[in-house]
Amino acid sequence: MIRLKGLAFALMIGAAGGWLFAALRMPLPWMMGAMCATTVVALAGVPLAMPPVLRSLMIAVVGTMLGSAFTPEVVAGVARWTPSLVVLLLYTIAIIALAAPLLARAPGFNAPSAFYAGVPGGFSEMVFLGEQSGGDERRMSLIHSVRILVTVIAIPFWFRLFHGYAPDTPSGLGAAAALRVPDAVILVVCAVVGYAGGRRLRLPAAPLLGPMVLSAAAHLSGLTAASPPAEAVNIAQIVLGAGVGARFVGFAARKVLGVMAIGAGITALMLALAIGAALALERLTGLPFTGLILAFAPGGLAEMILVSLALGIDTAFVSVHHIVRMVFLVACAPLLYRAAEKYLARIAQR
Repeated sequence: MIRLKGLAFALMIGAAGGWLFAALRMPLPWMMGAMCATTVVALAGVPLAMPPVLRSLMIAVVGTMLGSAFTPEVVAGVARWTPSLVVLLLYTIAIIALAAPLLARAPGFNAPSAFYAGVPGGFSEMVFLGEQSGGDERRMSLIHSVRILVTVIAIPFWFRLFHGYAPDTPSGLGAAAALRVPDAVILVVCAVVGYAGGRRLRLPAAPLLGPMVLSAAAHLSGLTAASPPAEAVNIAQIVLGAGVGARFVGFAARKVLGVMAIGAGITALMLALAIGAALALERLTGLPFTGLILAFAPGGLAEMILVSLALGIDTAFVSVHHIVRMVFLVACAPLLYRAAEKYLARIAQR
């Protein structure tokens, strides 16, 4: 009962925040508004809740929408992204090499907490791996929550200030009323079967990758050319934004401001490196800076895909880069930690 009440609070506060940001014509309003409103309320002590299953269902909507961006033209151009994918992996290792020692010097961070809090990977995966190695779950969760929060706020404002972005309906999406019934059925099947199949196959980020693969297959085969309606995407944004804010429940603002400041500083470092890498790659490869900065930004996979959709920037390019980074980190983070464990432990003990 308490969880249902917390969920109702989270959705109402998130929707109100999204509506306010939309009325103010803020960038990515439904997710940013929900995220900011619920973060403030959670830190004030209101018991918000966001069940993982609801968040996963909304991520399935995002995955289905993402699959619709994969056209034959996009697939044919994937080879052109090899240089940026290689640089992405090097950039990811560089982030860890800089962030983990800095966090190890912060009060209360042992070696596994510092390492896994400094890895720009999936929130759940990195916290789980860190906890298995003896890390502090709450500190790692807080650093990752701040990373996602700061990135999702900073990137749209960057585009608004420097690229003239004005919020509108996410690119390629229409209203629910314009969606034909056969297309709607295909999209629902992609979401439901992809979600279940991804979990059965134990794919990383299964709620997103399963629907994305099925949706991409449906669109590449010509079975449908439709995308999920804007209304469904806005609801997904509210749920995902409120989910980020609800992660701050249980953290008293006065007690965590120091850790949040550390998280914001680490995120600023990651963003600075992302901007540098994007500028260098733009000059070397001719790929657009706008797509590169979104591909390299240290935000969450689902959140950054929604940002790329809202900004109308090459969604397939952005998603492929984030998926490659996520898979690389899930596979290699434990190996990298073992290589760095003694060094970080020495720093943390000083």
